[in-house]
Amino acid sequence: MGMGKRARAMIASTVLASTALFTAAPSWAQELVGQPTPGGIGLQQSASPLKVEATMFHDAILMPIITAICLLVLGLLMWIVFRYNKRRNPVPAKWSHNTTIEIIWTVVPVLILMVIALFSFRLLFNYHDMPEPDLTVKVTGNQWNWTYEYPDHGVGEYVSNMMPEDEARGQGLPYLLAADEPMVVPVGQVVQLLITASDVIHAVALPAFGLKTDAIPGRVNETWFRADREGVFYGQCSELCGVDHAFMPLQINVVSQAEFEAWVAARGGAMPGAEPAEDPATEASTVEAEATETEDAPAADAAEAVQ
Repeated sequence: MGMGKRARAMIASTVLASTALFTAAPSWAQELVGQPTPGGIGLQQSASPLKVEATMFHDAILMPIITAICLLVLGLLMWIVFRYNKRRNPVPAKWSHNTTIEIIWTVVPVLILMVIALFSFRLLFNYHDMPEPDLTVKVTGNQWNWTYEYPDHGVGEYVSNMMPEDEARGQGLPYLLAADEPMVVPVGQVVQLLITASDVIHAVALPAFGLKTDAIPGRVNETWFRADREGVFYGQCSELCGVDHAFMPLQINVVSQAEFEAWVAARGGAMPGAEPAEDPATEASTVEAEATETEDAPAADAAEAVQ
């Protein structure tokens, strides 16, 4: 009996310590948006409808089921250890099978998996059921950086490297997550990502948007998101792609529509359906040519009159 009391006291103290740990978590961890929270517990804050659904699936379906299974298995183990140990049960039973128990531990897991599958498949279908995209971004993984291209807006491919440590810390940005040339998208718009790689397998992982899609050479994978707030959101390559795997972050700047249009214009592109802005040098040449034609026109008319 002394052994049982000590075990129960140890379990009770462990439960109390765990409860205190979870209760005290907010006091030391102020949850950040778009990046990991030091000392944080749980998933990153959601910044898109898909991530909201994924978080609900994790918190409301998977965690209760996993917790219940762990507690059940722990309780069974404790019951067997203390009820059927050699001291309390010196003469072991001779039977080795029980049909009822075997049916239960076969049927119950199947039912649990069916419940999980109902919610899991619905979430999976939502990931693949992309609405009509408002813009498309082609993402290419390289050893060891990312390149972005906006084919609908005429923004050519540009390279995004990890920001050097001194520059990132000088700007108050998270080192190993900040990039020198981020992806820029408008808030509230459906963004289609066409993802591929030029050399080895990479992976686009954006926790705040609930995305993780492989970038495979010779193949284009597709995913999408719709940011529901403005801000800066970080991700990383989550596939072991080589010696500098840890140094190819993803940074997405979610801005207003006006800011996005200004960024596109600064990159030399144009919004779909709008005329692209003319280069100043080209525009000046056109004006000069038109002026020359205007000056030459009277002389040409005089020559025709003489003839």
